[in-house]
Amino acid sequence: MYSHAGKRRIRRFCKRAFWNVIMRITTLSENTAGNRPKGLLAEYGLSILLETNGRKILFDTGQKLSTVHNAALLGIDLRDLDGIVLSHGHFDHTGGLRSVLEETGEIEIIAHPDIFQKKYAKSGNSKTYIGIPYTKEELEEVGAKFRFSKGPTYIGDITVTGEVERKISFERIDKSLYVEVDGELKNDELLDDQALVIKTDKGLFVILGCAHRGMINTIEYAKKITGGDEIFGVIGGAHLVAADKIQIEETVKALKVYKILKIGISHCTGPKASARLADKFGNRFFYNNVGSVIELK
Repeated sequence: MYSHAGKRRIRRFCKRAFWNVIMRITTLSENTAGNRPKGLLAEYGLSILLETNGRKILFDTGQKLSTVHNAALLGIDLRDLDGIVLSHGHFDHTGGLRSVLEETGEIEIIAHPDIFQKKYAKSGNSKTYIGIPYTKEELEEVGAKFRFSKGPTYIGDITVTGEVERKISFERIDKSLYVEVDGELKNDELLDDQALVIKTDKGLFVILGCAHRGMINTIEYAKKITGGDEIFGVIGGAHLVAADKIQIEETVKALKVYKILKIGISHCTGPKASARLADKFGNRFFYNNVGSVIELK
């Protein structure tokens, strides 16, 4: 009998179409969906498939149904995954995990140890639970093999950042987000917030989940831990939805310094910030919705 990993290698050996592509990034879940193929499902959340140098890594799993549904429509076999990375413990990035595991079977999941904290969004006197909707034990029963790390994790040319250092003064953590500690709610510093970084010949490519600890903080930390300097592209959620005009303008200035060639904005970036980025970066900017594919050959 072949192991799950062995079966994945056999299936991949039989699929040669990808071999002339160095890197392919496909968005499987996001707030909005493209119109090809018909039937793609939009759902508040994020899930992005990274294929590079023979590895297939799923970054986040969306809110509930969309990742598995859209993968099937796009001809992507989730049984071929080599691993899953969770950007942080919010429901819109982890809620689809159980349905993904039902496809993959036993698989390694790289995450920060705080992903199972009880997380809430608070407005006035009301609070809403926004954490991962499963227990660790539930997920392990359907194949999750958790690998927890606070620091960077290196998988070939892929780096999982771990905890992102915060040094940029204009980037602030959303004060409406809380975590329950010893029965009391405290502001969540989102230490579990992490990103994926891929080294390419054109520079670093950064995939954000929500960038709760700051889009620019994340890019700067990616440069630090990989030794890279040039930034080829950045996609994903930038959590600028509640940012003021000053933060948005400072973000634009910082991104211009990097001379990024691709900026694909998703999910929690917000319409005001997205419109500003589109205006400033022209054809380097695109809305990274369900069905978006980036290839590097």
